[in-house]
Amino acid sequence: MAQISPDVDLLPSEIDSFIIDVRESRPRGLARVLSMVENGHPSSSMILHSLYNPDRQVKTIGVTGPPGAGKSTLVNLLIDYWRKLNRKVGVIAVDPSSPFSGGALLGDRVRMQTHASDPGVFIRSMGSRGHLGGLSGATRDALEVLTSASYDPVLVETVGVGQAEVEVASIADITLLVLVPGLGDEVQTMKAGIMEIADVIVLNKADRPGIEQLETAVNASLEFVDDRTVRPRVIRCSAQTGEGIDNLTSAVDSLLSSEVVGQDNAKRRTTLILNGIIREKGSDLAKKIISEKYGSINGAIDSVLSGETTPYMIGEMFTGFLEGIQEKDNGSKQD
Repeated sequence: MAQISPDVDLLPSEIDSFIIDVRESRPRGLARVLSMVENGHPSSSMILHSLYNPDRQVKTIGVTGPPGAGKSTLVNLLIDYWRKLNRKVGVIAVDPSSPFSGGALLGDRVRMQTHASDPGVFIRSMGSRGHLGGLSGATRDALEVLTSASYDPVLVETVGVGQAEVEVASIADITLLVLVPGLGDEVQTMKAGIMEIADVIVLNKADRPGIEQLETAVNASLEFVDDRTVRPRVIRCSAQTGEGIDNLTSAVDSLLSSEVVGQDNAKRRTTLILNGIIREKGSDLAKKIISEKYGSINGAIDSVLSGETTPYMIGEMFTGFLEGIQEKDNGSKQD
């Protein structure tokens, strides 16, 4: 494949070729589309627009928790479980970026080497690039790409930054919070407010001392969670020995197949993506444009859900409007 210029729009035929690559799960083309999404290539919005399906049935799982909790090892075991069921599995693993160089270790491919040659598994490491919330700013869109490639489920593993990790719950259908004894998790979870985001709380490394105290502390913390929310299941397991993994996979499968996960999923995803694009383009101006075109944000969401447009096409509308203003300003200055 030819080199892609980072600042030049692709030809329509090239965009169509990449869309086919994604839909047919061709690893090389899929990887290049993800790179365009991550780097903000000007043609990435058109690709995402063509791929977007608000009613997709693919389920997504967020895996979050403090550093050293064993999230990657746990994800590895979950991949094993779904591959034995002959399901294609996608993974987006977000690693922390250096605040100085901007580089990231991207170590999850190393930790998941057992699946490196498996054509039914696609693992993409992404740097957080300073984005708060434990996720890369492009994670939301990369998730849409992998689901369009028919990977099901798709897992999103966060960097493990503690209190800022609640963002993963907004982009995933269900969220696993992974804790381990001996890291002060019982204190961290109670003050961070991340108990509310978990659908399943995984007490990993259950063979270690202190697991009983951790379970007691977690259950005590759950008493402070709003009574209107569904109480998350608390499951002990060991990613190293395999203890409790069957209980975990059973709980995850039960949640993924429940009506609760499917309820209003299309509207939730559309709202999430559209709000993200509004923030990126400049909230006040974007909201004004939406009000003029659709009457309100809810009107824009309804338009997406009815199939008239997509959040990415609305984002392109903002871009065209802003470019028009810039061209007008430049013309005025020349005059």
